[in-house]
Amino acid sequence: MTTPFPFVAGAILTAQQLNDIQNLPISDKTASYVLVAGDETKRTMMNSASATTITVNDSIFTVGDVIQVANKGAGTCTITAGAGVTINTSGSLALAQYGGGYLLALSASTFSFFNLGSGASYGTATGGSSSSITVGGINYTLLTFTSSGTLTVTKSGLFDVLVVGGGASGGRRSSADTGAGGGGAGGLTEQTIYLTANQTVTVGAKGAAQTGTNAQGNAGTGSRCGALGVGGGGPGGVRDQTGNMVLLNAGGSGGGDKDTGAGLAGVPGQSNAGGQGNQATLSSAGGGGGGYGSAGGNFVSNVGGAGGTGFDASNFVGGATLYVAAGGGGGSNNATGGTAGNSTGGNGCSSAGSGSSATAGNYGCGGGGGMATTSGAGSDGVVYVRFKS
Repeated sequence: MTTPFPFVAGAILTAQQLNDIQNLPISDKTASYVLVAGDETKRTMMNSASATTITVNDSIFTVGDVIQVANKGAGTCTITAGAGVTINTSGSLALAQYGGGYLLALSASTFSFFNLGSGASYGTATGGSSSSITVGGINYTLLTFTSSGTLTVTKSGLFDVLVVGGGASGGRRSSADTGAGGGGAGGLTEQTIYLTANQTVTVGAKGAAQTGTNAQGNAGTGSRCGALGVGGGGPGGVRDQTGNMVLLNAGGSGGGDKDTGAGLAGVPGQSNAGGQGNQATLSSAGGGGGGYGSAGGNFVSNVGGAGGTGFDASNFVGGATLYVAAGGGGGSNNATGGTAGNSTGGNGCSSAGSGSSATAGNYGCGGGGGMATTSGAGSDGVVYVRFKS
């Protein structure tokens, strides 16, 4: 018998129910699940042959709540922090089959996870460029892929993977009646996955600088590690000869618009949309390209929109601040070009200048919009894989 949690005023409990006070009902799940209020009165049990997640969101539970979770499926189940949530643990948040533990709410947004066993351990692999790093006091081996190759798994287990697609170039406008949008950043995803076999790694290429007349930028191409992939950045826009925006969504962050419409949309969780431009004659400015951290900025008067912010990868790769997946700034006809996201995307140009390219080594960033000679190129993507040493 299970105790009828939560208790309600006036309820009468039997002696057996009182004796079974810790016998909570089991809540079976067969797909990734987001915890909801009331799950503290159940045991959430994952049962899936595929990899899944149990996500903990902010302001769902109160101080002292205990949420029990377990995994009886063959697929690894990873306890995942939602936006604004911190989950601390001395063990692993990834539960192998028959693993389990409990979350203790220290506040509405901070939890401790106590792993009670069968947490999946990290594997080992080779490929790319190998280095030893320390992040948060933990030693890792980091494999960096700046070109396509193979991740050779020498021991099955968990791997932290960060995938960034190639950034797009900005649009280029050769006449003086409209702005040029900034290039969008490549899409980005960071996940811990369980691998048992070798994986094909594809590193996305940047969008080359645009030299054509009144032409949208060149899209970046996507990056992938096995089944985990993201798209390249969307190109910065310009007005075509009929006055219309040429649209192309390559699956990463959106490119900035040249016109009064919104920029290209991003992919939720991986990227953001580009900003809005302004078509007014002789006072035109393009929108900024979207970045992983935020959408591209809209034009302000005749100033190009700023590129969207990127992602600080230093918490993954160790070392100094390293922004990736930042958007490019929009170009302006006769005022100021938009600034690059985190100063690593490309700046948009002003007047009859060229947009600047994204900073090399800051992967997956968008290039700036150009007004006369060329637009700015994006930067290539990257795939990082790390495991505990």
